Amino acid sequence: MKKILTGAIAAIALVGVASPAAAQTNQRHYAGTGTVNVNVGPINFSAPVNYTITNPQPVNINPFPFLPPVNVNVGQALGEAGIALQVGTRYTAVADAPSDSETATPTVNVEFSLSGSVNKDCSFYAGNNGSATQIDFGVIGVRTGNNENVNNAFEMVGPAVANIETLTAGCNFNNEVKIAKNNPLGLVNQDSSGYDNLQFQNNIPYAVTAAWTGVAKDVVANGSPQSLVVTSTDADGEGTIEQGAWRSAMTINFTAPAVTSKGLVAGNYTGTTTLTLQAL
Repeated sequence: MKKILTGAIAAIALVGVASPAAAQTNQRHYAGTGTVNVNVGPINFSAPVNYTITNPQPVNINPFPFLPPVNVNVGQALGEAGIALQVGTRYTAVADAPSDSETATPTVNVEFSLSGSVNKDCSFYAGNNGSATQIDFGVIGVRTGNNENVNNAFEMVGPAVANIETLTAGCNFNNEVKIAKNNPLGLVNQDSSGYDNLQFQNNIPYAVTAAWTGVAKDVVANGSPQSLVVTSTDADGEGTIEQGAWRSAMTINFTAPAVTSKGLVAGNYTGTTTLTLQAL
């Protein structure tokens, strides 16, 4: 009998695929060559054998189609018979591995929801201590010369002004900027004295102007000059404006126009103005 693979090299390639699922190896091959001697009583004869059978499959040998099939793997039977007669050989290759634990997913989308919060805040740098916000005009000059006309005596020499600037102010959300005087009359004389109210007054009206760079409420745009003015004659002594988030320098100017219609009663004139930045 001929030896299969005599003087040859058989290389076995192992292949595995993780995904997607692939067919597993299940191969059966038969080959044979030689002579079969058959003895039937007194008759002896020889029959040549030469065959190759690859992956034999069962076939229905029942000739009657109306009857249940009779499946017989004829090729396998012939191959095995050749092996039994020592004129054939057989090669089998069977491979198996467990399948995926779950259905494979070539594409996976994972959505991450990120969240966080920023607290509403308003800032205004007003110096390092309380003295920074104590604005003192000093002596508010009046006409005290004895050579002044009686209609000018004791009137203010000129306006009183104060200028404040901070480089850090603003809010990080829609907000309201508010200016409020404690007294719509302005600076009020705290010393008691009687006076002719046709010729004198004991208050000094003043105006307040705040200016910064910002945007209107709910507007998304480049910042532009913004301002809030409370005049010296505003009846309620306050004003407000709504803004979107802003941050910039801010200037606050106080101007007390010279009182020239009447003289000023001597004494200490005081007043407070409150600037409020409030997130909405």
